[in-house]
Amino acid sequence: MDISVVVPLYNEAESLEELFFWIKKVMQTNAFSFEVLFINDGSTDKSWKIIEMLAKENSEVKAISFQRNYGKSPALFCGFERAKGDVVITMDADLQDSPDEIPELYKMIKEDGYDLVSGWKKKRYDGTFSKNIPSKIYNATARWVTGLKLHDMNCGLKAYRNEVVKNIEVYGEMHRYIPYLAKNAGFTNIGEKVVQHQARKYGNSKFGLNRFVHGYLDLFSLWFLSKFGKTPMHFFGLWGSVVFLIGFISVVVVGSIKLSAIIAGERAPLVTDLPYFYLALTMMIIGVQMFLTGFLGELISRSSGERNNYKIAKEL
Repeated sequence: MDISVVVPLYNEAESLEELFFWIKKVMQTNAFSFEVLFINDGSTDKSWKIIEMLAKENSEVKAISFQRNYGKSPALFCGFERAKGDVVITMDADLQDSPDEIPELYKMIKEDGYDLVSGWKKKRYDGTFSKNIPSKIYNATARWVTGLKLHDMNCGLKAYRNEVVKNIEVYGEMHRYIPYLAKNAGFTNIGEKVVQHQARKYGNSKFGLNRFVHGYLDLFSLWFLSKFGKTPMHFFGLWGSVVFLIGFISVVVVGSIKLSAIIAGERAPLVTDLPYFYLALTMMIIGVQMFLTGFLGELISRSSGERNNYKIAKEL
């Protein structure tokens, strides 16, 4: 099979039929063998009924429906597990991603040799302050942290070699950083293509501004785990030694001051008489505990056997 198109969706009933027949037209025009995998992420509208109707009339339609809403990353994870095409294309279900981009994305994977090609919505039709400006800031930070020179890390329209999706694990909300996950898995030939972005035709966006906060936390979590996930002592040992050395030097300095005062016959003030000493000490301890708790929580999460166990209500 040439292409698998993975479409995660949540309450997108109005657009599904139009999207599928648009994809099908592109595939038939280019003589591609294909499948479309709809991943229904616990929709509460008529999305699943429409998918069932499409599946009855079109053998290319495959689908699963989650028991409840899990999020985009779980939907992509399950879609990647089932994808059979040599090239896997992901796109959103809201018609803002154009299926007309598929032939060129396929060519970039099969002929140009890319492992992954990420779309770049150079001209966007989203709100300036709600999406455009935050997106530019977010992507600039992502480029700096990951070392990947992509302009739109979180673009839903991407193409992958099948081997890539079978060797990366998308969990939590890590769908924003699939190119970084692929890079860490050894798939370094990552490209970018300017793609057409269309104004939303039906409904409203399902993502709020909190996705930017979550995005930054996930980004630094991924960076830390990629650098120190298997050798945490390289980080904690180094900085623990530095902090201990500073503390030891401080003790020597305080002791020298006290000793000098005694020799001079003067009374030096006690460090513990200052309230700022206790405040700084308390904040340092709490900060270290919080950081360690977050890091250990990530390690436990990555080692959990139930991490990608999702309840599937129906499958076509």
